[in-house]
Amino acid sequence: MPIKFKPNYIAIPVIVLLVSLIGSLVTNMGMGWYNELNFPALVPPGYIIGLIWTGIFVLCAIAAMVFYNSSDRSPYSIIISLLMFNNAFLNIFWSMLFFGQHNIGAALIEILILNATNLAIILLLQKKHRTAALLWLPYFIWVCFATYLNYSIWVLN
Repeated sequence: MPIKFKPNYIAIPVIVLLVSLIGSLVTNMGMGWYNELNFPALVPPGYIIGLIWTGIFVLCAIAAMVFYNSSDRSPYSIIISLLMFNNAFLNIFWSMLFFGQHNIGAALIEILILNATNLAIILLLQKKHRTAALLWLPYFIWVCFATYLNYSIWVLN
């Protein structure tokens, strides 16, 4: 049986790619400043961070497609969709605060909100879209680690 093409097969990866590219551009502009900071011992090398983010963005795109293609368009599904869009904005906004404005403290507050949206997405998805929730989990775990790094950098600088 052939797979039926759906517009979200293009739209969701494009949105995720845009989030990734915008975040990456903002991050790259702030790398000179970032490299001058004091770091905790557990900061991974930049290429590892890049690989992890690439994997996370792929998993989130798949999770969003799994969710969207099995969604019933109910208020419950609309809330999850809004949280996912909000999450994309928060992901970019953290890069703007941290790397763009060099505001480590504000970025720390913002990343806590990002963590809360990730947790809410997982908890809501797991009720009806367990596969999507599991695919979103590495993102939540990574952002928790990034929160530790953000906090440590804030304390050390």
